[in-house]
Amino acid sequence: MFGTQLFPEDESDRAVSPVIGVILMVAITVILAAVIGTFVLNLSGSVQSQADAGVNINNADNTVTVSSIGSNTAYVACVDSSDGSVQQSATSVGTTMSCSDTDNVIAVGSGDTQNKTLATDI
Repeated sequence: MFGTQLFPEDESDRAVSPVIGVILMVAITVILAAVIGTFVLNLSGSVQSQADAGVNINNADNTVTVSSIGSNTAYVACVDSSDGSVQQSATSVGTTMSCSDTDNVIAVGSGDTQNKTLATDI
């Protein structure tokens, strides 16, 4: 009783666990290398930023006061919603613009920054 094994080893099952372990470690290493390589080589694409500005809109008299302008923003404008023409624009904080009630207020980006609509049909 002292010299017998409770579960005798079968020679055919002996190397299964180490082989599966090696395969899993190689797979995890390949996946990690792909994820890290994507970030290091910037293959995920660049995220384009949007212009940003803070405005206070008074609907009673259709005035727009610029309260903040982001660093990537060229100016804030009242744009005619029918033809897209700029009616008025402001480049500094504290400027008040009178817009029509169908204008859209947008922050216009500088460089390759995308424009951002702040309000529609004010």
